[in-house]
Amino acid sequence: MKTRKVPLRMCTGCGNMFDKRTLVRVVKSPEGEVSLDLTGKKSGRGAYVCRNLDCLKKARKKRAFERAFSMQISDGVYNAMEEEMKNAEE
Repeated sequence: MKTRKVPLRMCTGCGNMFDKRTLVRVVKSPEGEVSLDLTGKKSGRGAYVCRNLDCLKKARKKRAFERAFSMQISDGVYNAMEEEMKNAEE
């Protein structure tokens, strides 16, 4: 029996490698809109973050998403992502 390769991705907040399915994808759409992708199926460039709010805040402080997407991200977008992450945890 063949063992399947598990895709790993790095969390932009803490820098640790995790199984892709355990992380939340942050996506930049072709129109330039940045949002959380809880399903992992939206089209666009993606970056990954752990499912806890602390890693999202670390990534925000390090400007990791801005480097990954090569664009400025407003505070409103970060606040919306934090709110969406809080609602997803409940």
